Amino acid sequence: MQGQKALRFHQKYLNLCSEDERRSYINFYKTFNLTDSVIEWHIKTGGCVFQAVQEFGAMCQERQPDVVKGVLPYWPRIYCRISMDHDRRVREATQQAFEQLVLKVKRNLAPYLKSIMGHWLISQCDTYSPAASAASAAFQAAFPLNKQPEAISFCKDEVLNVLQDNLLKETADTLSDPHSVPEEEREAKFIRLLTSSLLALKRLLSILPEQDRELLKERVTQLITQGKFWKYSKHKTPQIRGAFFELIVTMCAHTPQLIQAEAPRACSAVLLSIDDTDPVVLPPLWEAVLHILSCVDNCWTHVSARKGVMPKLWVLLKEGGRGLATSLHPNMLPFISKLPAEVTQPNLEFSRTFLTSVIQGLSSDRAKSSPSESAAIIFSTMECLRFIILQNVGDEQEQRNIQNMLISEQLLPLIDRALGNPSLQMGPLFPQVSDMLLSWEKRAVGKEAPTFQRLLSDFWVGLGRLCTTYVDCEEAERTALEGIASLLQIMHNPNSASKQTKKKKTVKICFTDREERGQGEEPPMESPALEEQHCPLRNGHLLDLVCQLAELNMLYVSKRESERHLRFLSQLLRVFPSPQVFQVLLRPEEMKPEMGPELRPLAENAAVHFLLQRVTIWLKQDDRKDTDFLVDMVFSSLQCCCSSDDKTLILNHISRDLNWSVTLQLIEKACADPVRLEVFIGWLRGPVLGERLVGLAGELCVMGLRGSPSSSSHHAHGWPLISLALSQQHNNDPLIGKAYVEQIIDKLHATLSEAKGMSDAGNMEPLVTFISDVAATFFSSIKGCLLLASAEELLMTVFQLCAQDQTITHLSDALLMNLQHAYTAGIQSLITNLGAGVTKGTLLHNIALWVKSQLLTTPLTLLKIVYSHFFSSNFFVILIWRPYEMCIKYDTIVSEIFYGLQWCEEMELSPLVVSEYHKLLQSWSFFHLLEIEILLSLLINCVECGVDVTVLMTWRNLFIQIHMITMCLSSAQRFDEKCQPNQRGDCDVPANSAALVCVSFFPLSEHSVSTVQVLCPFLASEERESLIALCVAELLNWQDREQDCIDGVWGCLAVLLCCLQADTAVEDEILLAVIATIAEWRTSREEWFLFNSDLGKVSATWLLLAVEIMRFLCWMVDHSPTVLGNTHWDLLLCSMLAWLETARENSSMFWNPWVQLFVCANCDLIVRLSEFFTSPPAEPSCLVLGEALTYIPVELLTQNKLPPRFVADQRSSLPEPLQTLLNTLSPLLLFKARPLQLAVYHILHKVMPLLPESDSESASAKSDDEDGEEPCLSPPAALMSILSATEELLDSILGGVQVGEFAVVQPLSMEHCCILGYLLAWKLLFTFFKASSSHLRAQYSLHLKKTRSLHKLLLHLFRLMPEIPSVPGQPAEPSSKEPKTFFTESLSLSPRKTEGLQFEVPHLACSVYYGALKDLPAMVRLWWNSQEKRVFSTVDKFTSKYVSGVLSVQEIASVQSSTQTFENMTVKARSATREVIATYSVDDIFIELVIQLPQNYPLGSILVESGRRVGVAVQQWRNWMLQLNTYLTHQNGSILEGLSLWKNNVDKRFEGVEDCMICFSVIHGSNYSLPKKACRTCKKKFHSACLYKWFTSSNKSTCPLCRETFF
Repeated sequence: MQGQKALRFHQKYLNLCSEDERRSYINFYKTFNLTDSVIEWHIKTGGCVFQAVQEFGAMCQERQPDVVKGVLPYWPRIYCRISMDHDRRVREATQQAFEQLVLKVKRNLAPYLKSIMGHWLISQCDTYSPAASAASAAFQAAFPLNKQPEAISFCKDEVLNVLQDNLLKETADTLSDPHSVPEEEREAKFIRLLTSSLLALKRLLSILPEQDRELLKERVTQLITQGKFWKYSKHKTPQIRGAFFELIVTMCAHTPQLIQAEAPRACSAVLLSIDDTDPVVLPPLWEAVLHILSCVDNCWTHVSARKGVMPKLWVLLKEGGRGLATSLHPNMLPFISKLPAEVTQPNLEFSRTFLTSVIQGLSSDRAKSSPSESAAIIFSTMECLRFIILQNVGDEQEQRNIQNMLISEQLLPLIDRALGNPSLQMGPLFPQVSDMLLSWEKRAVGKEAPTFQRLLSDFWVGLGRLCTTYVDCEEAERTALEGIASLLQIMHNPNSASKQTKKKKTVKICFTDREERGQGEEPPMESPALEEQHCPLRNGHLLDLVCQLAELNMLYVSKRESERHLRFLSQLLRVFPSPQVFQVLLRPEEMKPEMGPELRPLAENAAVHFLLQRVTIWLKQDDRKDTDFLVDMVFSSLQCCCSSDDKTLILNHISRDLNWSVTLQLIEKACADPVRLEVFIGWLRGPVLGERLVGLAGELCVMGLRGSPSSSSHHAHGWPLISLALSQQHNNDPLIGKAYVEQIIDKLHATLSEAKGMSDAGNMEPLVTFISDVAATFFSSIKGCLLLASAEELLMTVFQLCAQDQTITHLSDALLMNLQHAYTAGIQSLITNLGAGVTKGTLLHNIALWVKSQLLTTPLTLLKIVYSHFFSSNFFVILIWRPYEMCIKYDTIVSEIFYGLQWCEEMELSPLVVSEYHKLLQSWSFFHLLEIEILLSLLINCVECGVDVTVLMTWRNLFIQIHMITMCLSSAQRFDEKCQPNQRGDCDVPANSAALVCVSFFPLSEHSVSTVQVLCPFLASEERESLIALCVAELLNWQDREQDCIDGVWGCLAVLLCCLQADTAVEDEILLAVIATIAEWRTSREEWFLFNSDLGKVSATWLLLAVEIMRFLCWMVDHSPTVLGNTHWDLLLCSMLAWLETARENSSMFWNPWVQLFVCANCDLIVRLSEFFTSPPAEPSCLVLGEALTYIPVELLTQNKLPPRFVADQRSSLPEPLQTLLNTLSPLLLFKARPLQLAVYHILHKVMPLLPESDSESASAKSDDEDGEEPCLSPPAALMSILSATEELLDSILGGVQVGEFAVVQPLSMEHCCILGYLLAWKLLFTFFKASSSHLRAQYSLHLKKTRSLHKLLLHLFRLMPEIPSVPGQPAEPSSKEPKTFFTESLSLSPRKTEGLQFEVPHLACSVYYGALKDLPAMVRLWWNSQEKRVFSTVDKFTSKYVSGVLSVQEIASVQSSTQTFENMTVKARSATREVIATYSVDDIFIELVIQLPQNYPLGSILVESGRRVGVAVQQWRNWMLQLNTYLTHQNGSILEGLSLWKNNVDKRFEGVEDCMICFSVIHGSNYSLPKKACRTCKKKFHSACLYKWFTSSNKSTCPLCRETFF
């Protein structure tokens, strides 16, 4: 059998081999007696290389290591060939297969490593990223990160040989056969090989240690002295050039002496290529340029800077980097900083040319269209400008000339360009200028003060001249003025630039001796826009410039009334609301106006004078349309006031005669800013604004009632202003005073009530529309608004308008929708904030009274319209359904609303009304279900109240006739029950009227079948049995009918099935008769079954007959399968297959609804049959028995009389009864019957704590005798076999789900049972672990680690646990309590549980994960740290959010409630800080350790901190802290268990037991053993596990201390 597996494996491998390799391969494996014919056949099969590689990788993964090792002698040649294949899929698949091969053969690959490493390194640099990533993954699988340099060093000569051959010898024709490979493919392969080889050489040099690079120095020198090597810098392919420059960078960094030896070629190759602008080449090229300038001191002697380099650079910069400014320009500052003086002389011309070229790049098309390109150029310009200034600080003439040139010819023209370009204004220029000025000001107070003071002076003079040029113009450009305002704002508050631009640099530059930015000393102002986190300019230059511009600007505003200048002034004042600025805006005579007594305290405030003398006048101008910027001036002026009372006083003063548009803007801007709203709330709630708004509301209402057109200001701004004032809140109170709110609502209510009675709909509609909109906004925005009596009355009026007929109110449909929206908002506010009581005096009570009065007083000619409108709208739902929000029967609802108000008594006094209702109903041509149900409920309540039923019985007869309404019959039956027998007898109506109605429909027709089907569920069981008898009689006598036979047969079968589905008792003989009749149809009327028929040509009745036959057969399978005999099952199965074939043949007719019904019925029959044959019978006895077995005593389990059952090769120390119990019951965990699974779980759960006792003695003996590796002990083999059997199944079930996603498992499905058994087995294992001692738990854990069972479990759990593990059924609204999750709530595993099974697997998965974290924290932590980044993050977030808190609380609580005592040690816990404090004291020694639980406990490392210590040396103290940290990190148990181990370790130390000199601990951290293995020379003792690890890792057999051979 093993030979056959090997044969299949090597057959897949042969597809990869050449002819010679195949033959040698065959000869090798003939020694294993493999069949020659099979192998020869496989050789002749060509096959696809890609498929062969994939299959080879799969074989490596599936086969045993011994089988896979056989291909190693042949793998290097085949790998070196196909790893360079032209098909990128083949290259990727090759590396993936190689990874699987590495994982199997492991160290056996070492003899073949040198022949593979060269191409392996080249593959890791493949130009196809997936292939390179796969090769890197294989490399990492073979060598850990710390071993990779050693592995490459081992093969360095062979790798360099391969790379030299590729770079110097290979050509496109030598790599591929010119006769069989197209030229294009050969060239592409050659280019890819050159690129990968250059990158591989770079990787080789960077990863090798220094001493190995020295050994390769001579070999690499031979390579770089070749002229062909340097020609790659000019290669036509960008990828090769880019790889070449990357190699140069690495050589400059790691082997600079080689580059210096080849300096002429290196400098020419790099510096003369400075104009290469290919996107692939430019980044590594400029990195190489900077490295060459740093590595080669005399590089400019090998190239001509003025002729060969700089002209190319100037052209490149003037063109804006040709679209690569983001990559090019960050290198400019490092570049010019490395230029020697001989290149930059004369400095003035060089600086001018350089900066002019860079700035000119802003004119390129790419820079104009790309903000990122423009920003890169700006950053580079400002960085280089600041660097050149720092390089030329001084008072010499040349330095002064350079400084003047930089300010006047570069910086100021650049700002001038930006003032005319909005895109540059939004860029980083202005923040950079501001940052530069701050730096200059800091340096202006040091030793370089004269230079920087002169620079500042020249800059501000030039900037003032520039700004004045733009402002001192009647037709000033708006863009320039906005740019000046933006520049000044950023200079004043650099933090404001963050909203406009996001700084993004690829290179960070820090200038020499640059000072840190200080914080501003001025306190923050009220507006957040003025809060400064950066240091503002500390001198007066900025404020002087602002005052200068403001004064000049005011001349154009006052004399020429320039709108542009007025807007610019508003922008200045918004940024600089300073008294000095307001002072220059006023003439001397304007500072002495007459003020009222209330404003005299503000007489000296220039801002107030400007507001009163200027801004208010501008606001009151009638021809001014846009006042938004003037309102900003108002707020700017108010910022100069000291207190909120002063601001309120001024606003009250100016708002008395402002027009409504300005008032609206003032309120909107105040509400838009929370800080500003807090300051201005006094004005908003004051009497001035409140009374004006009340007056405005009155004017709007009066003008609306008159129907006369209002002024534009009233219509455009009045209603929005009222709506805004009523919709905003501050601290849960209305924006304006409550008294004014109530007055406004009173006016709106009075107006709406008056408009309700007016019939001129055309004139009233605008007014009602405005009021409804305001009301809707008010109801939906203000919490508790209906506490106002006027608001409740307004809502009542809105409801009345909605409920009345449109013929009375003359309201349009659109207006009616607005009113309904307002009413809905009001009711929702009432229910949400005040509740929905229907007690006397409440709104809902008043609405019900009004509805009752309308029903009693409305003329009967209009009652139908009103009644239909009321109950067909959503008012009934809003009024009744939403307040109660539960399923209430319609008759209960109507009774509570109508008859609770003595409805029946009033109806008794009005018999004429009842009669009119009767006539009205008879005139209706159709009935609505809800309306009829309500009226029948009224009749029942009338009977209950003793009303005469003479007229009412007529109603009953009417509803009986309307047999198509099912609820009517139900209500009629309730009516029969309420009436006394003598009352029914007086009326000529049969008591059993429903049954008589049904019987009257026989013989059945197509039109009457539906009616009988509807009535059938409401019949008594005896009546349904009579109906079944009629139907069966018709079916048995089907041949007696001469015509319409199929109609009667279909109808009888449909009614029969309806009665059966209503749980009607029927004898088996009747069912047998029916099924026999169907079999007779199969013989004599086969066409009825539609086998092989064209369903497009068949009538609907024939299709319905076939559907009813299928449905009847489904019912028989579900409810009476025992009745069916063999012939009946043959009929059923054959018919099902024939119908399925008919459906397949008529797939083109699936658009037909009748055909769809036919196909669906057939599918339903197939599903029922499948479920019947696959699922075991779910009998109640199984549930009861499973529940009973959970209470079985443990004694009966341990002393069971089961027949012995053992498994071969199963190692166990358990007693025979327990082992038999496990072997018998464990497989039943996977049985497809949930009650049985849970019953088995509960039984095994009782015996799990008893099992570890049997392993204690054997484990101790094994530990004493163990001289090698750490002892490993398997948990119960029966459970481990269950896990191994289900792991592959879970891999196939959950394989398509990523870790972190939630897989939904269908309850009671095959997958559900498999997953349930798997998780239950793990819960049993955790119970077993919890009952084990520490040393046993360590051995069990090691077994789980080797089998990777826990690793697979955790991956599966994060596919089964929901992303949000909250318990279903919790309220949606957040509460003060923590939400319930699957981790906080206990799991019920009852066999009798039938509800909520869809949540069982997710809850169980969470329970298992919680158990793993609690009982095996170290293993889970080890698994977590080994995961990839995405899984690592997912597990961390989920555990921290949902599990860590619960587990930490339980851990702390267990410490607090523990009754365990320790000699010489006390333990206490602090729940608030998640800490455990252990205090150890013996004699004069006192030790205190603090254990801190992390936020993601137990995934994160537990922190052990030092407390107090007395009498302990520092080194010993550190050792003990390290030991405790080790125990808590690596032991699978609680904190108390870890402390117990640590205490035992310290006790042993004081008892004289020496530490193991390998782990420096007395007690071993994993198996908890003592040092017992002593060296015969030095007599030191060691742990056995420590010695084994020492021998295997060092490859020596000497003592770690004395270095003598250890015996």
